[in-house]
Amino acid sequence: MVKIDLITGFLGSGKTTFIKKYADYLIRQGCNIGILENDYGAINVDMMLLQELEGEHCELEMVSGGCCQDSDAHRRRFKTKLISMGMCGYDRILVEPSGVFDMDEFFDTLQEEPLDQWYEIGSVLAIVDARLEDILSPEANYVLASEAASAGCIVMSRTQEASEEEQQNAVAHLNRALEHAKCSRRLELEHVVRKNWEELTDADFEEIASAGYEHASYVKQDYSEHGGFESLFFMNLGMDEKALLQAVQEIFSNNACGTVFRVKGFFKDRADAWKELNMTRCRQSVQPIKRGQEVLIVIGEHLDRTRIAAYFERR
Repeated sequence: MVKIDLITGFLGSGKTTFIKKYADYLIRQGCNIGILENDYGAINVDMMLLQELEGEHCELEMVSGGCCQDSDAHRRRFKTKLISMGMCGYDRILVEPSGVFDMDEFFDTLQEEPLDQWYEIGSVLAIVDARLEDILSPEANYVLASEAASAGCIVMSRTQEASEEEQQNAVAHLNRALEHAKCSRRLELEHVVRKNWEELTDADFEEIASAGYEHASYVKQDYSEHGGFESLFFMNLGMDEKALLQAVQEIFSNNACGTVFRVKGFFKDRADAWKELNMTRCRQSVQPIKRGQEVLIVIGEHLDRTRIAAYFERR
């Protein structure tokens, strides 16, 4: 049977960066792997960020675009893609869903024929930012709880940037979210992987790969009913780096734009070279990348497209 891992994590937690390192470990162990980007967006920025992994022992696939209001169609696409990947001879498949994901979609789909005969769950991982924001909406906390409840392993990101107190607060936040979701599971700091990812060893990754998953129950919410989570796409902005960074920073600080969790995408610099932009409220990253597409995605809750667009219309 093909082992399949689900790597979850709230918006901007660092899932894609972790997958790069985890996939590199699996490839070095001689595994042939497939990475499935399972997102609602028609343009998958994270898949572009993983393109350097693609080669003889790693292939990238994605579920074609859908929307939160068409979750049944999205689930059918997810199953169809897993059926086709199940016939490709992979040793392991890594699934990276969107930052807002119904965990039941993963477990329920794998119980359907013929997938129940082809796949076995390897690990369900939850990536959690060590500097997790204190104040999140009930819907956002529910997403955190659903991911933590099912995870066989919690992997904390950016611990090198966070104090011990901040890391403790992140775990306490998860426990409050679990309690609010009526989940009996509680997390202890010592059970969380808290190493700087640059220092993770093959032995660490071996434990992560065999972490399994939990059967913890919680009261399920249909957060799509709230219509809160959104991804807004902005194409061909033609802004230079300085103007773009300033615009994004102002969007984060303007509550009238909505609650913005993350802004990510690509742009070209003055030398006509591609750069990757990845920003949250607490940090920003601009890195060179081989190939991109001129698109910026603003992800958050109750977003005001008109107000956000106004910042990108300035030159």
